[in-house]
Amino acid sequence: MSIAFISHPDCILHEMGPGHPENPERLKAIEDLLLSSGLDVALQRYEAPLATREQLCRVHDSKYVEQIFSRAPQKGIVRLDQDTTMNPYSLAAALRAAGAVVLGVDLVMSDRSKLVFCNVRPPGHHAERKRAMGFCIFNNITVGAAHALHEHCLERVAIMDFDVHHGNGTEDIFQNNLGVLYCSTFQHPFYPYSGADVESEHIINVALPMGTEGSQFRAVVTSHWLPKLEAFKPELIFISAGFDAHIEDNMAGLGLLETDFAWVTTKIKEIAEQHASGRIVSVLEGGYALSALGRSVAAHLDALLG
Repeated sequence: MSIAFISHPDCILHEMGPGHPENPERLKAIEDLLLSSGLDVALQRYEAPLATREQLCRVHDSKYVEQIFSRAPQKGIVRLDQDTTMNPYSLAAALRAAGAVVLGVDLVMSDRSKLVFCNVRPPGHHAERKRAMGFCIFNNITVGAAHALHEHCLERVAIMDFDVHHGNGTEDIFQNNLGVLYCSTFQHPFYPYSGADVESEHIINVALPMGTEGSQFRAVVTSHWLPKLEAFKPELIFISAGFDAHIEDNMAGLGLLETDFAWVTTKIKEIAEQHASGRIVSVLEGGYALSALGRSVAAHLDALLG
């Protein structure tokens, strides 16, 4: 078995300024660890295409999409919010990041691969329908999910999000779409200070207090996520794979380890094999402690491979 590994050199060229935690070294750390661990031999590599305006506008307001295109700088840096900037390469990187997920969907739906990992940046799950924020420009995973629903005529897709931050953008975009099950664990109170008071039939938010460790994380996934996911019977599962809940990541205050990311990946894979023909598209979100990020992605991919 292999994993379709989708990335693009454009994603390395996106930079948001000196000292910014969301930087090109993140992708390099992942590549280095996969090489040193030997996991690179299990990867089938693909270059991410550019997402189209049509694909973006299924989840983003068309005026917002045009604003991003028009504000993309020819030189220097343009600030979209206090945490999110664009350099001359950022638009291409953002289009590749969203396009990677679209390609991932096409690969699993055509049976060219069962498992996909999108090693891309900028991340996406904070980008709302009409707003960039939290290092995110386009909401990559929702672009892919909407593509699955629209182009492949799926009726039920699930998005599982274990990033340390609540995926406010994903919730904003799919809050009224019962064809998308969104399950999120996140530190609270913490940026973006949302999600803790929202839960519905298809939005399962689990707020975790600072200091939460692996055993507590596993308990809430077992009690809150897995029964909902099993009952939903997804035809395709997406993973918002953020690794900033790792104990070594000082951007936040949770205490997860690589083994916890591997465990939740295995649980998701079991349900994918039961209901989704094993189809999983995983997309990189956060993770800023470089060594921990590399090890965590390796554990995640190893668990996907089984």
